[in-house]
Amino acid sequence: MSATLEGERLAGLLEDAPILRSEGRMYPVAMRWGRPFQAGEFIEPRLVQTILEALNDETGSVLVFLPGQAEIRRVHQQLADALGDNPQVLLCPLHGELDLAAQRAAIDPAPPGKRKVVLATNIAETSLTIDGVRVVIDAGLARVPRFDPGSGMTRLDTQRISRASATQRAGRAGRLEPGVCYRLWSQDQHEQLAAYGSAEILSADLAGLALQLGSWGVTPGQLVWLDVPPAAAYAQAQDLLERLGALEGETLTRHGQAMAELPAHPRIAHLLLRAQALGLADMACDVAALLGERDILRGAGADLHSRLVLLSGEERAARGAQGGVQRARQLARQYRGYLRGKASEPVADPDHPRWLGALLALAYPDRVAQQRRAGGAEYRLANGRAALFAEADSLMKQPWLVIADLGSRQGQREERIYLAADFDPALFDSVLAEQVRCVDQLDWDEREGVLRAERQRKVGELILSREPLTGLDETARSQALVNLVRRKGLELLPWTPELRQWQARVALLRQLDLAGKGDSEWPDVSDAALLKSLEHWLMPYLGKVSRLSHFANLDLSSIVHNLLPWPLPQRLDELAPHHLSVPSGSSIRLDYSEQPPILAVRLQELFGLAETPRIAGGRQVVKLHLLSPARRPVQVTQDLANFWRSTYAEVKKDLKGRYPKHYWPDDPLVAEATARIKPRKS
Repeated sequence: MSATLEGERLAGLLEDAPILRSEGRMYPVAMRWGRPFQAGEFIEPRLVQTILEALNDETGSVLVFLPGQAEIRRVHQQLADALGDNPQVLLCPLHGELDLAAQRAAIDPAPPGKRKVVLATNIAETSLTIDGVRVVIDAGLARVPRFDPGSGMTRLDTQRISRASATQRAGRAGRLEPGVCYRLWSQDQHEQLAAYGSAEILSADLAGLALQLGSWGVTPGQLVWLDVPPAAAYAQAQDLLERLGALEGETLTRHGQAMAELPAHPRIAHLLLRAQALGLADMACDVAALLGERDILRGAGADLHSRLVLLSGEERAARGAQGGVQRARQLARQYRGYLRGKASEPVADPDHPRWLGALLALAYPDRVAQQRRAGGAEYRLANGRAALFAEADSLMKQPWLVIADLGSRQGQREERIYLAADFDPALFDSVLAEQVRCVDQLDWDEREGVLRAERQRKVGELILSREPLTGLDETARSQALVNLVRRKGLELLPWTPELRQWQARVALLRQLDLAGKGDSEWPDVSDAALLKSLEHWLMPYLGKVSRLSHFANLDLSSIVHNLLPWPLPQRLDELAPHHLSVPSGSSIRLDYSEQPPILAVRLQELFGLAETPRIAGGRQVVKLHLLSPARRPVQVTQDLANFWRSTYAEVKKDLKGRYPKHYWPDDPLVAEATARIKPRKS
């Protein structure tokens, strides 16, 4: 049930279920259209100007829709400066991080003789009615979370709202009496907006969904969806569940079943269950509550320890943070009520602050982070991404962190660290040992150009330790060389122009076969195919390669020629020859680097030749580059007969003027071809 539900789609999904419509009471709302919105435009100046105009031209309170808190703060400040000490106008921000008293102040009716300007996010779009509002000013933007399957992170994007959202917002002005809506975009742009906003399932973290489906024993393909979960995001969710020990293939583990029974995100559920086993349940419930709430100590640095101290009651919360602290404490009590039983593997000294980092690493194994440079702001995460502190922070003294809250907004290249805790990597030898994997790595030292072999202990993409590997297995060593070629490309090998011509000749014959009969006896020797099959044709010859410079010593000509089984090498020379004989007696080299192949020959050497030469058993006409005596191109053609008939006379006139000593017959088809200035006399 919704004023903007896509009723037809839902009815179709339910096999043409009937749609009931109820037109609620709605007062008329007059529209005021703005000038066209420009991408990248700062909206605050236009908003402030429009608000001041509305206060001057209209009666009643004003509801302003902005994309986020940053814009609310800036507009609030600019309005306060513009209005001065005007006692008749109350400026009231409204967003999810305000305490209950501030939210009530925005929603309650204005005192007699006063008006309110409510600066709100889309929290005010559908869920409440603000008394006294008859003017809506809509910036037409919303900030929405978008989950990135590639990074496993959620970031905030600012985007244009849909027509359905614009209708909802405008309707706020007509709830109690006739009103007016100012839209900061043009009527033409309005028609170009999407009819509806995209479904949350298309841009959300699907870990909770994957856990729930696993507990039901079904896959997405077995269900009917209004919007099908994106495959990449769902695969990323399953990968997370596997790392948390909740999933094996498509089946939930016993631990995964226990996670599914907790009303929490899978990361939090895993954190609570593992912490209970370690005897850290109390601290874990507080940590889980902090992760589930908005930051209760905004602007006080990124260290989560300070929030934990505040939640425990050891410090008094500032007035603005009291509401968030109370909500977090209530949530922590709820989590404690879910956990039953005793610790099965209790840790020593459970009150030690090092356990905060351990608990965060249980929930966010992909966000264990190592500092790139001592004292620096940038860290590398276990998932391979980078994150940094936007400003100086006390945690920058720590070489290892676990990042609880990070993200980026449009226009930011790096992820920003908002909440984190210091981390002791020695925990990977004990309670976090399941996150460590050993990898035998063979790769090239790019600086020295030699093969390095080592055993690495890794957490995700982070290397904890490494030790040299001796007595390399020959197959593994050759595979490392193949991987190097695959990564750097075939140009690492000693190609010559002659070998590239051979490659193009084979490719031409294969192409002609495929075009004519759909298959070919000629192998695919394109760069892509060669890179794909390196193990087959190159690996056997890499035994003596131990340095990068040794690739130059490979007999690449013999190696690639071996790709043609007998009698194809002989047929290659017959069907795609290196050279063609021309009427003058010269043997002219063909250039196969282009399709069709090019025969660049002096015009005088073709006298007496009626048709363009062909190769590949007559299937391929060559392209003639007809040259002057000075070997400069005068004509390009694949139709020599037409050239003699229609173009030669003009070309002859020009060449005779420039090369008067040369032989330029009137009838080239009966003239004697020559590679000299004139033909030899009989």
